[in-house]
Amino acid sequence: MKVNKIASRLVLLTGVLFILAGCSLLPKEEEALKPPLVKPVKENFELYEVKKGTITRKVSAMATLRSSKTTSYFFKESGHRLAGLLVKSGDIVKQGDVLAELEKGDLDTKIALQKLNVEKAQIAYMQVKMTSSSSDQELSIRLKAIDVEAAQLQLSNLQAELAKTKLTADADGVVTFVSDAQQGNMVEAFNSLVVVSDPSKLQLFYESSDSGTLAGIEVGMNVEVKFGSKGSVVPGKVLQTPSSAPRTDNKQQAERNAKTIIIGIPEGTEGAEIGASGDMTIIVEKRDNVLIIPRTGLRSYLGRDYVQVLNGESRKEVDVEKGLVTATEVEIRTGLTEGQNVILNN
Repeated sequence: MKVNKIASRLVLLTGVLFILAGCSLLPKEEEALKPPLVKPVKENFELYEVKKGTITRKVSAMATLRSSKTTSYFFKESGHRLAGLLVKSGDIVKQGDVLAELEKGDLDTKIALQKLNVEKAQIAYMQVKMTSSSSDQELSIRLKAIDVEAAQLQLSNLQAELAKTKLTADADGVVTFVSDAQQGNMVEAFNSLVVVSDPSKLQLFYESSDSGTLAGIEVGMNVEVKFGSKGSVVPGKVLQTPSSAPRTDNKQQAERNAKTIIIGIPEGTEGAEIGASGDMTIIVEKRDNVLIIPRTGLRSYLGRDYVQVLNGESRKEVDVEKGLVTATEVEIRTGLTEGQNVILNN
């Protein structure tokens, strides 16, 4: 019995040894690699050193020369047919030149016949006057005189009707507008058919797409004007701005006036002619010896204006009061001092 117990213990011990030996033969698990340590990247800032200088807001644009003295030609009565427009844009006309005509019908024939009637009445008048010697013929003479006057009045009326069929130039000038009305079209009263302009009375007109561009421009401001790439700069003056434009009930004209400035130039300026374009520059505002930063350095949020300045190696927000603002620069009135480094918009 004792021998069996010893044998059982030997078997158990042997099994344990085999198990331990088997575990030692299994491959060891690899240890998990630790993530590499990443060195934080230092942030690079685009900086601008605050300094004093001159900031200028100016309006530069291409303006067109037009005449300040124009005359519109139109017929005063409706219901007539257009015979033709006798001029085209760019034509030079002289005083008395016919610009447009209406169909005359048989007016020429009526006038010719009436001239004969006048002559006939005059002959009858002369005959009575020559053959009458007594006082009782005075009435006959007067009756013939009345016939002459009546015939002349009728002739004058017909000639006036003929004159109404023509539009004639009141003065020398250049045709700057011609209607697209065609021969045979019915004419509307007071509808402009031709516009003639005085080429010696020239002004620059600039119509902006945005009325805000013209803010701050005032009558009397100096303007630099240049015609052509090789032309010299000539001085001009602002004559009219949106705020000084005359009131008008014409809605379209009022809308144009709200976006237009007019500039006067010296008479006889080289290269100046109707329709020509000129480069204009108006200094609207100018500030000297003020703090200036690039516009990209100014930030705004919900009405708050601020900048970011470099504070050690980090950003710091600083509220500022801006002054004059141009397309590229901003005047800073308060909040910054000369020499500070402003972080640009990045």
